[in-house]
Amino acid sequence: MAIVAIFDQPGMTQAQYEQVADKVNQGHGLVKSPTDWPVPGLISHTSAPTPDGWFVADVWESEEAFRRFSEIVLPLLREAGAPEVEPKIYPVFNLVTP
Repeated sequence: MAIVAIFDQPGMTQAQYEQVADKVNQGHGLVKSPTDWPVPGLISHTSAPTPDGWFVADVWESEEAFRRFSEIVLPLLREAGAPEVEPKIYPVFNLVTP
């Protein structure tokens, strides 16, 4: 079952996001395609600045796929000095893709 993973990170900066994204993408800058992810299963990724930090919403094919990715990204977020947050995970009820 598909899930949505929400990271709402007050205090995180765009520079920290870019640093983590570059490491996720093995030094090739921002990730632009699901094939850039180090584990399979990503359906969509959205990130945006908020008035007090950074917001990310990922849709994954399964919670297991997201957990594999979180084993990679959470240490990178810590390394970048991003605030520690627990992502919120919700089952997807409706998903529309092109």
